[in-house]
Amino acid sequence: MQAPVNISRANAEYVEQLYEQYRQDPQSVDAQWQAYFAGFDLASGEPAVKSAAPPRPVSGTGLTPAAAPSQMARAAPVERIHGPAAAGPAGAYPLSIEIADLVHSYRELGHFIADLDPLGHRRPRHPLLELSNFGLSEADLDRSVGRGNFLHETDGTLGDLLNKLHSTYCGTLGVEYLEISDKSQRDWLQQRMEPILNHPQVGADEAKQVLRQLTAAQGFEEFLHTRFIGQKRFSLQGAESLVPLLNFVVEEGAALGVDEFVMGMAHRGRLNVLAHVLGKPYEVMLAEFAGTLLPQGHHGDGDVKYHLGYSQDRNTRCGRRVHLGLSFNPSHLELVNPVVEGIVRAKQYYLADTERSRVVPILMHGDAAFTGQGIVAETLALSEMPYWRTGGTIHIIINNQIGFTTMPKQGRFTPYPTDIAKSIQAPIFHVNGDDPEAVVHAAKTAITFRQRFHCDVIIDLWCYRRYGHNEGDEPSFTQPVMYRQIEAHPTVRDIYAKQLTTGGVMDENEVEQLKKELEHRLESGMSMAKDARPQVQMAPFSGVWKGLERPGNDFSADTTVPADTLRRISEAATRVPPQFTVHPKLVKMLQNRQEMGRGKLPLDYATAEMLAMGSMLVENIPIRFVGQDVQRGTFSHRHACLHDYNNGAKYYPLANLSEYQAPFIIVNTMLSELAVLGFEYGFSSADPRNLVIWEAQFGDFVNGAQPIIDQFLAAGESKWQKYCGMVILLPHGYEGQGPEHSNGYVERFLALCAENNLQVCQPTLPAQYFHLLRRQMVRKFRKPLICYMPKSLLRAEYAVSQLTDLTDKTFQPVLDDPALPQRERVRRLLLCSGKVFFALDAARQKRQLEHVAIVRVEQFYPLPQKELQTILARYRHAQDVCWVQDEPKNRGGWTFMSARLRPLLADNTLLSYIGRQEAASPATGVFRLHQIEEQQILSQALDLPAEAPPPAVQNVQTAAQQTAEATPVSD
Repeated sequence: MQAPVNISRANAEYVEQLYEQYRQDPQSVDAQWQAYFAGFDLASGEPAVKSAAPPRPVSGTGLTPAAAPSQMARAAPVERIHGPAAAGPAGAYPLSIEIADLVHSYRELGHFIADLDPLGHRRPRHPLLELSNFGLSEADLDRSVGRGNFLHETDGTLGDLLNKLHSTYCGTLGVEYLEISDKSQRDWLQQRMEPILNHPQVGADEAKQVLRQLTAAQGFEEFLHTRFIGQKRFSLQGAESLVPLLNFVVEEGAALGVDEFVMGMAHRGRLNVLAHVLGKPYEVMLAEFAGTLLPQGHHGDGDVKYHLGYSQDRNTRCGRRVHLGLSFNPSHLELVNPVVEGIVRAKQYYLADTERSRVVPILMHGDAAFTGQGIVAETLALSEMPYWRTGGTIHIIINNQIGFTTMPKQGRFTPYPTDIAKSIQAPIFHVNGDDPEAVVHAAKTAITFRQRFHCDVIIDLWCYRRYGHNEGDEPSFTQPVMYRQIEAHPTVRDIYAKQLTTGGVMDENEVEQLKKELEHRLESGMSMAKDARPQVQMAPFSGVWKGLERPGNDFSADTTVPADTLRRISEAATRVPPQFTVHPKLVKMLQNRQEMGRGKLPLDYATAEMLAMGSMLVENIPIRFVGQDVQRGTFSHRHACLHDYNNGAKYYPLANLSEYQAPFIIVNTMLSELAVLGFEYGFSSADPRNLVIWEAQFGDFVNGAQPIIDQFLAAGESKWQKYCGMVILLPHGYEGQGPEHSNGYVERFLALCAENNLQVCQPTLPAQYFHLLRRQMVRKFRKPLICYMPKSLLRAEYAVSQLTDLTDKTFQPVLDDPALPQRERVRRLLLCSGKVFFALDAARQKRQLEHVAIVRVEQFYPLPQKELQTILARYRHAQDVCWVQDEPKNRGGWTFMSARLRPLLADNTLLSYIGRQEAASPATGVFRLHQIEEQQILSQALDLPAEAPPPAVQNVQTAAQQTAEATPVSD
């Protein structure tokens, strides 16, 4: 008997699947395969599988791999069948490996020859889909081959099977899904697509809705183009199918139980989406163009119209009400991605949406940005992480096939912009934007898949950009051929209108009536925009923000906690379950923390933090604390998660204080700053009831998150009236640990401060840190807190607090000299911030100086002017006031503080700077140079004789600039 196939590495997976099916039910495979597998079992020693009935045709194959067929595929090549296949029982046809491989290949590669480009640049052939690749030729087209495991009926011939495979996978909708490892997802997609050849029947009512939406999208852009000549709007023209795509995602999603969609997008097409998906009134949008809009109760600077967000409830056709929100976005393209995900996660949290099916994120991207912006990859990676998962995002790429002026071959090295999404095994739908029915089918499939499997889905909407990057740009300078094609290309609205009239779904009068209705609505909106001067009421504090208010100028708060409460927290937070073995090196730490909570030992930073968070948890304030290695703490000081010394089991003491406490989450993040901080900002802005904390592993790690800080955290309130109370902890300390880890960029944050937008603090005592954390949540408003945490002070015996500092005091933005000098004898007043205070104080005590006082500024911003004035008045005899800092002159607090201190001083008082000179690098990498520089700062500050520098170092001003090999430091 002839062997059934030629087995090669290319079809080994299929053979494995077929073998697994044979092992489960031998009758489900062809008789030739039964004989072949029986022989293989005999040769390999496998127990025989009994076949009690005549063979029957295969209707499908399993996808679970088996080890034995892999060996068989490598070791037992056999001859290929030649000649026509014979019909099987009851008119069925035997399944051959060629046909199974053919079906599989079209499922895998059909998208490469799909009709995706509206401009007609087809890819008609692919070498791996040539018939010769399967041992077939055109002479076999009439041959009876069955349909393999393809899920649509055929007439049995190879030609008909090819036609239907091509219709399913190579039409205006191409799909990538075989890289998904989940069999149920792959099966579901096949069953959704193949029985209808990926061409669902579209009813007349639905077709008319699609045309109405395309008419509105095109007409709105044309109206703006003629009425507001030269104004930027970043039009949707060429990609108008985005409007029905979004609307059908919303409608289908509502029918599947979605209560809210949170959207994020850059500026391309944003105005159209606002008008025709979220329902922002024409008169308001036109007033924004005309400059007649009157915001009521507006504070801050505002933003351009194509960055603005909007939200509104919408009644869907299925009778459900769904809330739609489009997030505000800066010009930095994809930055909004993790912000939206954080907002969604927060909403799912307070709606108790544990299945993550009620709130769904939709992100719209540009094709160039999706590939080029690293935050896209970071956000995709976050989507698979347990504490950042949102149950799947609908990603829509508005694929204009061009960046600003950059063509795809210059902007990426992959066939599609979507290839990066393969890392999370998301199904990818490539769809021709000029086929709105295929677009709608992709939309419905995507949201249904998302609701069923709670995974990301990608829709690659192939379209074009009718004008340049903005309407004043001339794209033919760089793409003359492409833009001649675009100029001659009909719009998708006109193409679809002709399709419907030709098919008898609508007549010409109905089509024309849609345009007239739109024109009337736009003209009416224009009249209202000019004459009625519409007003926009700023949203009040409602929903989860109810009870909060706009920030004022008073940032103080009563943050004290009774001693008995702190004692109970310390006892509960240092107690472990029975049979839990604490690491031997941590036993003493837990004992000390308990003693600190009882007031028997001075408090360190980690215990103060533990008590601050514990007190809020028992007050029903949830905490979400994230960052790289935050559970243990980079400096091994926190240990918020204990690991059983014997079996590695985890225990979170602060999550087990009381059965009535609020949730406590502390989790290590992936090695990302930009996306993680964006996510946490979004979470905090959506739910002010949670204390959200992000800690950088080292202060300089904030570099990676700077765009989120600049464009959202610092400016979001001014631009968009978006409030946020998150905390950023930046370990900072000028301790000779090289250029990066010495610096948290204090000066950079201070440069962002204005209009009370941020709080920038550097606490030097555990109690100060305790009160700062509590202050974030007990006030009636929310403000971001940038908190510089000291590295070397975490365990320092001199940087401690007493329990009474927690029970009887509050945060002090300025700390007077604790030595309580005879103020009338003070001639030099040193102002400083951070750990340099302790170095100054130790040197002063060593020399027993009484004419020098040292005052700490614990809060840079908002500047504690009244407190500074009060303390400065105490030292009215001091004629010499100095700002002392560790950092170089162009870094740290000097540049910010100098301009603000001078107006507070008497005219005859000298204000001077003591510290390192300006430097391009934050710090030297040579520890010995660091020590010399520090000694010279202390000497200058206290008028002490300077230590003589070694011959290699002549001047501290140039030491950091010398070329020297840095002392190795640990990251």
